[in-house]
Amino acid sequence: MRRRTLVRGVGAGTGAALTGLAGCLTRDAEEEEPDDGVEEPDENALRIATYTSMVTGERPAGRWLEEAFLEDHPNAELDWRVPEAGIEHFIRRGEIGAEPGADVYLGLTLGELVRVDEALGDDGELFESLERGRLDRDGRLRDDLTVDDPDDRVLPFDTGYISLVYDERDLENGPPDSFDALLESEYERALLAQDPRSSDPGLAFLLWTIAATGEDGYREYWQALRDNGLRLGESWTETYRNRYLEGEGSMIVSYSTDRVGAAAAERPLARHRVAMLEDAGYRNTEFAAVFADTPRAELAYEFLDFLLSSTAQAEIATRNVQFPAVADASVDLEPSFADRAREPERTVTMTYDDIRGNLGDWLSEWETLWTGESDG
Repeated sequence: MRRRTLVRGVGAGTGAALTGLAGCLTRDAEEEEPDDGVEEPDENALRIATYTSMVTGERPAGRWLEEAFLEDHPNAELDWRVPEAGIEHFIRRGEIGAEPGADVYLGLTLGELVRVDEALGDDGELFESLERGRLDRDGRLRDDLTVDDPDDRVLPFDTGYISLVYDERDLENGPPDSFDALLESEYERALLAQDPRSSDPGLAFLLWTIAATGEDGYREYWQALRDNGLRLGESWTETYRNRYLEGEGSMIVSYSTDRVGAAAAERPLARHRVAMLEDAGYRNTEFAAVFADTPRAELAYEFLDFLLSSTAQAEIATRNVQFPAVADASVDLEPSFADRAREPERTVTMTYDDIRGNLGDWLSEWETLWTGESDG
């Protein structure tokens, strides 16, 4: 059959229709005009919700995943859905009891899972508990990526480490090596980061500062960051492409694998040095989840199992510039990946139990501090 790639932009409102973009992958799917004439996919189409860079750009992982998956499933079709509001779109639909309009979420983070649970409560079943027996490759997963989700709803498919990326030509004395050093005057207005309300790495950085300074200390720490000229972007893409690459800052909160992507894009590696604060990086894992009551459960599980194959893991790592989620050595990464990607000596991360019940308050307190607004 003739395959066609569907990328559907999803509106931000709770009642927004899942209108689409058909025919090709676009660079910024959510910014394109929706094509209201695109019909809903048939029963053989797996609807995958994800983020923009998974399906756009020069070498998106989604394009490769689609072509490879359909080689073994020639009668199927993948229908990519890119919600403007990310996970918030599906939270809003869950709040009004609407059908999510997707079968799989690809790119969920632990923080987003907690946001789902805090918003919808124990009765809001947005994602189903995984039937692990339907996944032949589940046993390949790294033990350190096991999640303490009480309902066992997520499957890791790649992981990375939040760190600082810096331009060695701009920092005369080198990068900071600790959270305290980051506040020194020589780094005034040097750091770019992402808004934790709208960005996964931005939220990971906030959680990292809470882990490092404590619940009683992170507010004071963020005030000091702000006083030292920290600037925020809405997303990683906007902060990196539109600000860091344009020379607005000498450092950016990003990933310890950035040199892999920079080399592939033929960008100067001197501008993509990696610095670990306290010799550590904050582990930020991406997960896949199956929406509850999907009518395409069989195809959804076949896709999740395919994500853990050696070939898929190698391509995801290379194209998403992250580390594989499986433990065995059969993932054949290019030698340049190992040469340029850095793993920290220590890994910091928060568990589901650490975050659940706290995330909403942390974000609210952070917003009050950052915007200078209060409820009083």
